[in-house]
Amino acid sequence: MASSMVFVLLKLTSLFCISFSVAASNSSPQHFLKCFQRTTGLLSTSNSNVIFTKNSSSYTSILQFSAHNLRFLTSSTPKPQVIVTPKHKSHIQAAVICSRENGFNLRTRSGGHDYEGLSYVSHAPFVTLDLHNLRSIRVDVKNHNAWVESGATVGELYHQIAEKSKSLGFPAGTCPTVGVGGHFSGGGFGTIFRKFGLAADNIVDALIVDVNGRILDRRSMGEDLFWAIRGGGGASFGVIFAWKVKLVPVPSTVTIFEVTRTLEQGATKLLQKWQTVADKLQEELFLHVVIGVLDATENSNKTVVVSFGALFLGGVDKLLTLMEEGFPELGVERDNCTEMSWIGSVLYYAGYSSDESYDILLNRTQTWKSFYKAKSDYVKEPISQTGWEGLWKIVLEDEAAVMILTPYGGKMSKIPESEIPFPHRRGNMFGIQYTTTWEEEEETGKHMKWIRRLYSYMTPYVSKSPRAAYLNYRDLDLGINSNNGNTSYAQASVWGLKYFKTNFKRLVHVKTRVDPSNFFRNEQSIPIFMPRGKGN
Repeated sequence: MASSMVFVLLKLTSLFCISFSVAASNSSPQHFLKCFQRTTGLLSTSNSNVIFTKNSSSYTSILQFSAHNLRFLTSSTPKPQVIVTPKHKSHIQAAVICSRENGFNLRTRSGGHDYEGLSYVSHAPFVTLDLHNLRSIRVDVKNHNAWVESGATVGELYHQIAEKSKSLGFPAGTCPTVGVGGHFSGGGFGTIFRKFGLAADNIVDALIVDVNGRILDRRSMGEDLFWAIRGGGGASFGVIFAWKVKLVPVPSTVTIFEVTRTLEQGATKLLQKWQTVADKLQEELFLHVVIGVLDATENSNKTVVVSFGALFLGGVDKLLTLMEEGFPELGVERDNCTEMSWIGSVLYYAGYSSDESYDILLNRTQTWKSFYKAKSDYVKEPISQTGWEGLWKIVLEDEAAVMILTPYGGKMSKIPESEIPFPHRRGNMFGIQYTTTWEEEEETGKHMKWIRRLYSYMTPYVSKSPRAAYLNYRDLDLGINSNNGNTSYAQASVWGLKYFKTNFKRLVHVKTRVDPSNFFRNEQSIPIFMPRGKGN
């Protein structure tokens, strides 16, 4: 039973593995196409595989290609007037210029793992800029860095690093089909972030198209803007189409284990201990928790199952010593552990066999899509036994419920909160991601109500003033900008402080300077400062 539970939990984990104001009434796809042709110098026939309108035969397949949340692929969901799939940076410049000129909102996506669909849904006439054709990766083993275009996936980046070196890695997420553009700009964490920090902590340069259509690198954009796009979300400031990242050293051997327990097997007591030690373990050791529901069988009732999964940057002997010293109650034995390469651990945490060819990381699509909703929290004080037991009653009401508990500490406690916009550092024991999935649109209301009730229940047990949240687990329940994007600082700070804490004010200053007309905007984009009384 334990092995089947681990398989289910791994699969569940891997799923989660705009000074311009033109009247929208004057906008039209035809005017946009003419502008794009004029700006790029391309003939209309040359645009046929770059620009797609609703009349294009490939429009729907392009729109749906990397969109994983069926909540935003329904017949009633607003669709873009035009989809641009640039093959050159000049196409991005043209998309910005022509969207401005024609009064279109511009939404940029790289991979499609967008929890609230903000990269391909807007309630104003809009253009989607899909960067999936811009995904080149250049790994420089000698200097331990790589340039990666925003349309590449995390899996493609891992693959290219492994092709060039067995001793280098990168601290990004575990789901290989996530696009690096959104992942990097929102923070990006994974199994080695306690040792090396976030993906955003390891970015050393970037290329961005600004509101004026200029291409800027770190030097020409300036340190304020470079600070903002590493964890503050790129979509508020421009179109970031390439990143230079610092690669990190990984050992030839890493070790993983998975220990699974049900409530009846003492999972609650193990969780109570885990929450007090996981952030204090050696930074080379990542020990997270995945919580789900195990269906009833002939021999047992439906119950909560808790999986303790670890990655250690080293061999099994050292790992067993660390576990015996720090968490002996878990009872980890040698038979629970498997040694492998770092790229093997990437495959394992992506839900594949570690023995499989890592070429599978080049697969950009998930064959399985669903309706889903997610929320997030941070925990600063241990949750009581009563708190856990009350949680189980709610979790058992939704058979698709999954909670992922991610330990902090290590390098994350050593980096100041203001180093980049991502502020969730010292003092956080662990983060929580709550998710639920469903298969039919008519079930949406039930599952949305459930996850909101779960979130409400957790209020006494999580961070306060503000109740923090993670930007990459975008949650529009926290509040949205008004439709025209001119939300005041006070209104936007309701959600802004949750994502960024005191860094939110600096982000607003940067936004106001680099995009004073608020062209790059969405339902939770960074607002601009406006005179008192002008906000909506």
